[in-house]
Amino acid sequence: MVQKRRPCVRLILVALAAFLVGGLVSTIVLPYSSISAKPQTEPALVTSEPQDVTVSTDTRLLPGMNPYLIADVAEQVSPAVVFISVEWPPVQAPTNPFAEDPFFRYFFGEFFPFPGVPGDTVPRSVGTGFIIDEKGYILTNQHVVGDMGEDQSIKVRITTADYSGEVEAKLLGADYKLDLAVLQIEKPEELAQLPVVHLGDSDKSRPGEWVVAIGNPYGEQLEHTVTIGVLSAKGRQITIPDTEKRVYKVYENLMQTDAAINPGNSGGPLINIEGEVIGINTAVNVAAQGIGFAIPINTAKDVVNELIEKGEITREVVPKPWIGVYYDEITPEAAQYFRLRDTDGVMLLEIIPNSPAHKAGLRTYDIVRKVGEKTITGKEDFKQAIQELQPGENTVFIVMRSGGTHLVPVEVGNQPDEYRY
Repeated sequence: MVQKRRPCVRLILVALAAFLVGGLVSTIVLPYSSISAKPQTEPALVTSEPQDVTVSTDTRLLPGMNPYLIADVAEQVSPAVVFISVEWPPVQAPTNPFAEDPFFRYFFGEFFPFPGVPGDTVPRSVGTGFIIDEKGYILTNQHVVGDMGEDQSIKVRITTADYSGEVEAKLLGADYKLDLAVLQIEKPEELAQLPVVHLGDSDKSRPGEWVVAIGNPYGEQLEHTVTIGVLSAKGRQITIPDTEKRVYKVYENLMQTDAAINPGNSGGPLINIEGEVIGINTAVNVAAQGIGFAIPINTAKDVVNELIEKGEITREVVPKPWIGVYYDEITPEAAQYFRLRDTDGVMLLEIIPNSPAHKAGLRTYDIVRKVGEKTITGKEDFKQAIQELQPGENTVFIVMRSGGTHLVPVEVGNQPDEYRY
């Protein structure tokens, strides 16, 4: 029985050998066939004229090619990114007789604050900055640290691999119009040297290139947050209401990015994937997603030395008359409420501290009937009357106050740069 099975075994072995040889041959032939065995008559692969095709091998333009590229940039720049906290002297919260009057709020809105509880308040601000020089110079936004001469206390937290601590900072210069400020700190003894960022060339940046933002969104608890996006556009102009000064501030020539920028990121760096700072994160459109703005770093480089040396940026300012008040029309309902005989004039809703109006003794809720010889019937009359005056000129406001008529001499001022828009 064993001998009868041998032919069968041999047959199986021969078939197996043939199968293995055939598989080996097909394995060797198929790759060659799949690459080069296509007939040259197929137009999909062969064209009559060769085309110039440039294939970039620079993986820096493709972060996906290196999963640690952004991490490397963040690790390189983060030590020079600092957390800034600012505290101003306590101020007395003003009281207002109409603070809780819904009638008054209905007619004059919520644009003008009416705190109802008196007491001291301590203004505070937090933001981001970055060290640009081993001398301890830090670049940030003016709206984070305020202006010169405000007696504010500024502290800077430095966080590196070897050190984490807080130091006092001095405000060297600030500019409201450009929203730029320069601080200076002393190097902590624990650090051999201060970490410093490398400033790039924002003029060479291109829409579509990758950018990285580093900052402290929502305060110190989320410090050194890293976000990534692209440079969406350049040369943008935006207008932002300044609720403190009651003006609209215009920013020009901004860089737009979709890298996440949140409150607390202000003053932080916008970085290209070379690790160079190309912008200063400044604003975000809260009504949209993925729309943030940064000041080009070249704008800062043009003025940083002037801020350090002079504390301000000097500009030729054309004289412009200024009184320093906020006002509105008098509606029939408001006239009835205040027992006015008609709606002529304007009502002063706020007097800017240290303004010509403040120095002259004008008060909130004064009804201005005349400016000099010009009768005031509404907002346009009042605006035109002020525009016809000259800085340094003396005029007289005729106002109604507490049921009586008052003559208030006013010396017209020159409008400060921060109130020009």
